[in-house]
Amino acid sequence: MFTSRAEYRLALRADNADQRLTAKGVSLGCVGSVRAGAFERKLSALDAARAEAKSISVTPNEANRFGIVLNRDGQRRTAFDLLSYSHVSTEQVAQLWPGHSALEPAIAEQLEIDAKYSVYLDRQREDAERFRRDEAMALPSTMDFDAIPGLSNELRAKLATVRPQTLGHANRIEGMTPAALGLLALHARRKAG
Repeated sequence: MFTSRAEYRLALRADNADQRLTAKGVSLGCVGSVRAGAFERKLSALDAARAEAKSISVTPNEANRFGIVLNRDGQRRTAFDLLSYSHVSTEQVAQLWPGHSALEPAIAEQLEIDAKYSVYLDRQREDAERFRRDEAMALPSTMDFDAIPGLSNELRAKLATVRPQTLGHANRIEGMTPAALGLLALHARRKAG
């Protein structure tokens, strides 16, 4: 599978392949008990570290005492949030969360990667949910695909040939992109409104 072709590909990373696939491998019988046990221990340690990182929070003023400069908006940020900031080092986070130093290096690294991707994954989940809601959106049978700026000539030709009745139907056309679907949805809403 080409991850570049996957619609919601941020979750398809090499660093989390074991988290995504080991349980499936266990259920199919292709993961042995030793590997399954090691995975369960890793997952348990990662879940505990994530829960602890999310339970420790600081205000911008408190963070400043640890050398962490944040917007002075008064909002508390968790250690997990701080791990996602490029200008905050793991050493700074370890000062306000002493338990971070006790983490296995592989768990600490995975926790930091998860923190950095979490904002983008949340946004991607919202996009996917919005698309699921919009999937049944009817496309007018008279829709002029040539009048939609931003669509490639190839997609315009395919859409004109197939004449999809819904956004979900359009999504199943080969070569359709999330951006093109967004343009179709926007154009359909304008025509309906």
